[in-house]
Amino acid sequence: MLKWTGMRVFYTDGSASPNPGPGGHAVIENGKPVALGSEPGETTNIRMEALALAAALKLAGGDPCQIRTDSEFWINVLTKWAPGWKANGWRKKSKGEIQNLDLVQELFELYQESPQAELVWVKGHDNNVENELADEWANRARKGERLQR
Repeated sequence: MLKWTGMRVFYTDGSASPNPGPGGHAVIENGKPVALGSEPGETTNIRMEALALAAALKLAGGDPCQIRTDSEFWINVLTKWAPGWKANGWRKKSKGEIQNLDLVQELFELYQESPQAELVWVKGHDNNVENELADEWANRARKGERLQR
């Protein structure tokens, strides 16, 4: 059961199958999909997770929100690693390039423009109804399903 927090609460997920392969992403709010999408051609789970987070931040429009995701990776990117990468000219201190730099930069900018957005990690595939819905709809988006407007 979702506890009322006084703000918008989004659940996000991304899917690619096989990985890499066709992908989709979803944002769930109040038990319903509010954003679905994909990328043309082959993509990865990581990219789809990022696009789902970006969609949720855009939906929030800078207002207070909580984004619940099973992507601990992207939470770490946004809260721990990207500030240093940006300060270092979008380079790692160690050797090697930043993977998916286009999404890292876009998502980090959206996150910085949303100071009232709280990122919360939820364990994936752990009987969390909203997280399971996000997974289901990300897979449906991967197969081409879109919201009717």
